[in-house]
Amino acid sequence: MLKQPISDVFFDLDHTLWDFERNSALTYDGLFRQHGIGVGLEEFLRHYVPLNLWFWKQYREGRISQETLRYERLKTAFDRLGYPVSDSQIGQLSRGYLEGLTTHTHLVPYCLEVLEYLSGRYRLHIITNGFEEVQSRKLKNSKIEHYFREVVNADRAGAKKPDPRIFRVALEAAGIDPQQGVMIGDSTEADILGARAVGLQALHYNVHGEAGHAFCPIIYDLREIKTFL
Repeated sequence: MLKQPISDVFFDLDHTLWDFERNSALTYDGLFRQHGIGVGLEEFLRHYVPLNLWFWKQYREGRISQETLRYERLKTAFDRLGYPVSDSQIGQLSRGYLEGLTTHTHLVPYCLEVLEYLSGRYRLHIITNGFEEVQSRKLKNSKIEHYFREVVNADRAGAKKPDPRIFRVALEAAGIDPQQGVMIGDSTEADILGARAVGLQALHYNVHGEAGHAFCPIIYDLREIKTFL
């Protein structure tokens, strides 16, 4: 259980509130049609989805740049499919992806119900490693930005989860001590261990089938938040 009283709830965005996989698939479906990419979407995603998670891990650990992340997740997926693409095509797809991704606005099931429930009881915030310009459009276009008082991203904090600095920036912006807040996110490494390292409580929304742990309570449906808050 969580220790009370809690005044502030910090959410991750992608995979936790914003349905990244569904919106990403819709974006690539449109791009493949537009650019005449001759591979099946389902087959592409079978390679791309785990690769994207892996390259994001490399990015948050400071091993690669944004540009490398955006290029390599596509290049490696196409290479594994044996489908030839030029650097120019990858550039077009990468730019089109970032522009088109935020036009899709699907949220994780029960997101609005839970945000509405929490907003009358707690101050809500976002802590995200996503790119600033992209994340802000996701919140705005999905019509959930009004729920959040502070949106702290890696650009604003100068650090990426699980680096303690991004959580400390969020706590300072909220004006609270760590024990007054709880972090809710989908990644054990980035969200849960990062939050616990600075004294924040946590709830792990385990949507990736990660191994069980004793770092904090684990939930599999956003509605379960109501049993803790």
